[in-house]
Amino acid sequence: MVLPVSNANNVKVYTVSGSSLARRLPDWLVRRKRRELQKDVEWTRRLELIQDFGFPQAALRIKVTRDEQHCVATGVYKPQMRVFDFGNVSMKFERHTDAENVDFVVLSDDWTKSVHLQNDRSLEFHNEGQMHFRTRIPRFGRALAYHSPSCDVLVGGAAAEVWRLNIDQGRFMAPMQTQSTSGVNVLDVCPAHQLFGFGTQDGAVEFWDPRARTRIGAVEPTIPNSSGGIMQPAEGTRGGLEVSALEFRQDGLGVAVGTSSGHVLLYDLRQARPWQIKDQQYGLPIKAVRWIEAAAGAYGDAEAAVDGAKILSADARVIKLWGVNSGRAFTSVEPPCDVNDVCRVPGSGVLLVAGESADIHSYFIPRLGPAPRWAHFLENLTEEMEQRPQQTVYDDYKFVVRRELEALGLAHLVGSPVLKPYMHGFFVDLRLYERAKAIANPFAYEEYRVRRVQEKLDAARASRIRATTKLPKVNRALAARLLQMQRGASASASANNAESGASDSDDPASARLAGGRQRKRAKARAETAAAMLEDSRFKDMFANPEFEVDEDGDEFRQLHATQRRHNNSSSSARPTAAAAAAGDDSSEDEDVGLRSTALPAPDSDDDDDGDDGDVPLGSDDEYFR
Repeated sequence: MVLPVSNANNVKVYTVSGSSLARRLPDWLVRRKRRELQKDVEWTRRLELIQDFGFPQAALRIKVTRDEQHCVATGVYKPQMRVFDFGNVSMKFERHTDAENVDFVVLSDDWTKSVHLQNDRSLEFHNEGQMHFRTRIPRFGRALAYHSPSCDVLVGGAAAEVWRLNIDQGRFMAPMQTQSTSGVNVLDVCPAHQLFGFGTQDGAVEFWDPRARTRIGAVEPTIPNSSGGIMQPAEGTRGGLEVSALEFRQDGLGVAVGTSSGHVLLYDLRQARPWQIKDQQYGLPIKAVRWIEAAAGAYGDAEAAVDGAKILSADARVIKLWGVNSGRAFTSVEPPCDVNDVCRVPGSGVLLVAGESADIHSYFIPRLGPAPRWAHFLENLTEEMEQRPQQTVYDDYKFVVRRELEALGLAHLVGSPVLKPYMHGFFVDLRLYERAKAIANPFAYEEYRVRRVQEKLDAARASRIRATTKLPKVNRALAARLLQMQRGASASASANNAESGASDSDDPASARLAGGRQRKRAKARAETAAAMLEDSRFKDMFANPEFEVDEDGDEFRQLHATQRRHNNSSSSARPTAAAAAAGDDSSEDEDVGLRSTALPAPDSDDDDDGDDGDVPLGSDDEYFR
């Protein structure tokens, strides 16, 4: 089993379930295509942390009960609530509702009692068997919170009031009137001293005392000003900037505020200015903010001493974890879909992410905390992966550039989930790439076969032993002609010797005489060429650039008028063996050979009448005589 892993900031994040490698299929489809799925690499590598951990379309909210034994989530479509049992790592039950869920709160330590805020202005109370009670609120709700000492359910919505529903008395109490003119986006109750925090759409956070039910303070989010670094109220604080996330710290002094501009601000309740500001860099509203206290041995004593607790901030694109004191990035997680909610299993390094996909994504970060008891196998699995080489996430993908996409006819897929943008190109599924390539070029195999045959032939030729000759830099053409003369003389002597021996078998004495003369002339030419190449007196001719012969000059052309015609002709004008044997001296033989090549060859005729063709038989005798 291999888990996809990312290594952001040298912190390994394991994708346990919910990625494209662990896609969910209907049961009837699994049964029908079970044999085909056995050959599917993605399906065989899947890991289901919890059975049926997801929804038909998307997950909206997710929370873990206080006893850490169950997980409650809401999603669509159809609108429903699902409870998952950690002990059995499976879904316990599902319950459908009439409207989509906006927010919910678990009232009891387990899953048996919960209250749900729906998008049709209704509040639904659920017990372990069914929906127990349903009521409506005056305006559309946006957030929900529960104050356990007074049994008040706090509801914030598109109004300046925060409605209170007392479940002990079973009636609405007097609402809390805020100074907001647009509405309340988020609510939270401090677990230490029960202080209420209301994040408004106008961009302010109001703090209320539950005992006196009065407003005791407020803060407005501030961001660094580019000029001089002076902290100034954010532009549009009363209209443009909204508070989208809010959570108190367990110690009762810290509060984290997320804004619609993608900033997270950490406040101390004793100060009016934030001591830490973090930008998500995407400009999207913050969906969730969570305090993660430092656990003993979770992510190193040295790092824990510097940063202490961590902050988990999430927008629709990325989930970031960073230090509270230093603000340094710890790691980040980028789910393949938009994020709606994030939940951390308490005391562990497992993150549960509800997003716009059918699966609820789960990630395991060993440096954030150990694996929970009900998923202890994650520790062994990650340790085994540390001991063996990892497989990259894009092994089953092919990287292509835009020009190659256009050649394959896949340019219309740019912007779709089929192509994953990366650097200057895209990652495309290898199976789709091979199919498109086969359609675009059906003769690819034939071209590949011809290319492989040619490569093997070239490799065979390269293995042959070849004589290499290094020519000088000066007068390279002259040196090449001398070498050719030296080699050609020996070859011509051997050929002429064999020819004279075969043609003059009737007169062995004259054949030996002609062969001896030819060998002498070839030896003389070879010695002359070797003397010019090896003699130290001619060394400067091939080393000094001042002795370079300009063969394109007028003077050279006048002195060697026949040299250019000789270079252009395919066959050199050498004396034939018969002409060389007929002459007495070398000068006369060369002259005869040159003149005899210009004459037409006599035709063979078996008649004895003396007519051998266009030239009489005695003409040659008279010419040579």
